Amino acid sequence: MQIIRHSEQTLKTALISKNPVLVSQYEKLDAGEQRLMNEAFQPASDLFGPITLHSPSDWITSHPEAPQDFEQFFSDPYRKTPSPDKCSIYIQSIGDILKFLKKKKPEDAFCIVGITMIDLYPRDSWNFVFGQASLTDGVGIFSFARYGSDFYSMRYEGKVKKLKKTSSSDYSIFNNYYIPEITSVLLLRSCKTLTHEIGHIFGLRHCQWLACLMQGSNHLEEADRRPLNLCPICLRKLQCAVGFSIVERYKALVRWIDDESSGTPGATPEHSREGNGNLPKPVEAFKEWKEWIIKCLAVLQK
Repeated sequence: MQIIRHSEQTLKTALISKNPVLVSQYEKLDAGEQRLMNEAFQPASDLFGPITLHSPSDWITSHPEAPQDFEQFFSDPYRKTPSPDKCSIYIQSIGDILKFLKKKKPEDAFCIVGITMIDLYPRDSWNFVFGQASLTDGVGIFSFARYGSDFYSMRYEGKVKKLKKTSSSDYSIFNNYYIPEITSVLLLRSCKTLTHEIGHIFGLRHCQWLACLMQGSNHLEEADRRPLNLCPICLRKLQCAVGFSIVERYKALVRWIDDESSGTPGATPEHSREGNGNLPKPVEAFKEWKEWIIKCLAVLQK
């Protein structure tokens, strides 16, 4: 096991920058927001810790790439930013998204992401992928099939019984496709993948500073270790791109966890078919994250 621990000065520069304009921008943030983000370079912080590598197959080891600090993010000429007339994120089931994209991308769309429980293979020669995205076009398609608890079991009902070749315009495979039990772990994993990839569309690269949602992951075990929250450096990037109050954002996240979560059982496969718009929301796996958000709110509201 290896711990990647940056110096206080390195993290401070990555967050705040040495550019006077960006330093001034940071100093104009709400005092509570500065207090929370400054936790990035506090050695004893219990909110933001260093990155821990568990094996040579982990992302940072196997996919070397240059880190992106806030100044590099801010100065990136290719970064897409929302505008008043392009400020919506559309999430569609994949059966709808393909037809949706064939027509046109909505005028107010910043990005469209399609989701499915079907395993994705872009080419016959490829292994599976969790998803594919075009960052310049603001479009992505992601599969949560392997996040289900029964995917690797012999009883998995989503296996193709007979190989069937179809044309690229034939989407019938998506009709009435098997959906596994919607557990809180599947929901947590799916939220991590979706928000990580949308972060890329906003211009956030893989994080190499602290334990963070924007860390890359090479396998499911590494993805499970990745937190659902952004580190302060990536949080400042997202705040710069979108514009929001961190307090209000965190309060909204707590409300989302609490909404309809009391005494709600997990959905079963037969209850999870397309067309049922009132699925329960299992959030047991979000308990630790909710406690973390509440700690952050305490820092923000001192």
